[in-house]
Amino acid sequence: MTKFIIITGGVMSGLGKGVVTSSLGKLLKAKGFTVTAIKIDPYLNCDAGTMNPFEHGEVFVLKDGTEADLDLGNYERFLDTDLIGEDNITTGKVYRSVIEKERAGEYLGKTVQIIPHITDEINRKIWQVADDTGVDIVLIELGGTVGDIESMPFLEAVRQLHMDVGEEKNNALFVHTTLVPELDVVGEQKTKPTQHSVKALREIGIEPDIIVGRSKNKLEKSTKKKISLFCDVPEKAVVSSPNAENIYRVPLILQDEGITECVMEGLNLSKVLEEKENICVEKFHQMEEWKNFLERFENPSSEIDIAIVGKYTELEDAYVSYEQALNHCRAKTRTRINIKYVESEELEEKDGPEELLKDVHGLLIPGGFGDRGMEGKIDALNYARTNELPMLAICLGFQLSVVEFVRNVLGYEDAHSYEFDEKTPHPVIDLLPMQRGIDKMGGTMRLGADRIMIDQGTKAHDIYQKDEISERHRHRYEVNLEYKDEIESKGLLFSAYSPNKKRMEMLELKDHPFYIGCQFHPEFQSRPMKPAPLFLAFVETILDKNSGE
Repeated sequence: MTKFIIITGGVMSGLGKGVVTSSLGKLLKAKGFTVTAIKIDPYLNCDAGTMNPFEHGEVFVLKDGTEADLDLGNYERFLDTDLIGEDNITTGKVYRSVIEKERAGEYLGKTVQIIPHITDEINRKIWQVADDTGVDIVLIELGGTVGDIESMPFLEAVRQLHMDVGEEKNNALFVHTTLVPELDVVGEQKTKPTQHSVKALREIGIEPDIIVGRSKNKLEKSTKKKISLFCDVPEKAVVSSPNAENIYRVPLILQDEGITECVMEGLNLSKVLEEKENICVEKFHQMEEWKNFLERFENPSSEIDIAIVGKYTELEDAYVSYEQALNHCRAKTRTRINIKYVESEELEEKDGPEELLKDVHGLLIPGGFGDRGMEGKIDALNYARTNELPMLAICLGFQLSVVEFVRNVLGYEDAHSYEFDEKTPHPVIDLLPMQRGIDKMGGTMRLGADRIMIDQGTKAHDIYQKDEISERHRHRYEVNLEYKDEIESKGLLFSAYSPNKKRMEMLELKDHPFYIGCQFHPEFQSRPMKPAPLFLAFVETILDKNSGE
């Protein structure tokens, strides 16, 4: 039978429940178990697709096109697996499903209520993931904080789940992540917030089995003893999770704290291992590979600076997948990659981009929406193209690199994207045909993994070493094919495209160290031990270029 681990959070949001969940999944997978993860987001949105990155951080796109919370990206990177829309449960999804059933008459005239109908639907969705995947363990991260009104139905649902699977059968346990602050004035670790948080859980009917204490420094023995006493958990089940230099060290920190043994004991997983046959021996070497990755990550032998020119730079979570893709390259190449965030609007206020970009070794232009800061991005692209600065442009960056080239090389100074100027006489970027007539915003873009064909003899083919790849998308606009031949005649080559050749997917400048754009999002499929090929080639080109200077 599938085992369930439910991770809750207390005191405040932003404690790193997602990293704890991902790390625990990594440790259990390394033990030989099959694992998947579910993120529960208690907001009323059906998905994260319509949210402003300033408010919610990055929107992570799954292979089936679901726009999800950035924690799903951490799950995929740590577990090295692809998740789908069912792995992200939101209040919006749950209520929409229940209301649709009510309208269809499925409740046989009953009064539809939070309990049992909403809670039953939540657990139905959880069980659907367990049944469809057939994994040994399902990790369930409950977003928000205990005590939030939005979280109440979900807490009640997981309480019922815990009761239904049978506590005496060791099929479910609760991990509570909480804050243990350390006051600078007295230098003492305070347990009172944790006590109040656990008290709130108990009032709902949930008893935590393991408490993960997030703190500035490692929990002192006296702190653990006090939490154990007042929160009624064994002292060995009070796990210290101090601030780490990087998220990839967290699994080893939790492993050293004994969390794996606590979970193994609490769910009687030793018996599951005994019953499993033909366990792949390689699984038991996963943590050694992880340690090797971490050693390379933490001991770089070279250093480069890369500028990310974006419009959400005040919140680094808006670009977390880009950062992590570069971190994967950092470990692969033993290179410290210093990221310099440049606000695109700031470039517009300068006489030119040289002042902000002259000292960097590479330029990354990420995706985004809205016309704010677009001219700044175009100026940055022009600077990279004319100064042989290695440049990787993604999604909107890909589109704007076409606009920049048409303006400054073809001479159509008023060229633009139809997204930002519907009256432009040269709409070199136009609306996807499938988008015409669509008036709803949520979930209506071109989303998810799609086939891409690559021309041989191109830099793109050299990078991927394949004629066909699959990458994830999130866009409404595309290159206008009416300008394709004229653009290519001047040296900007479209080297990859959709199978029907109607959508351009990659571009590259012939006489340039690295000037490549892609309509898709390679960062979504980058993994710690398998960096995204485009990112890796970008970093390696910078290293080669600098070594020759």
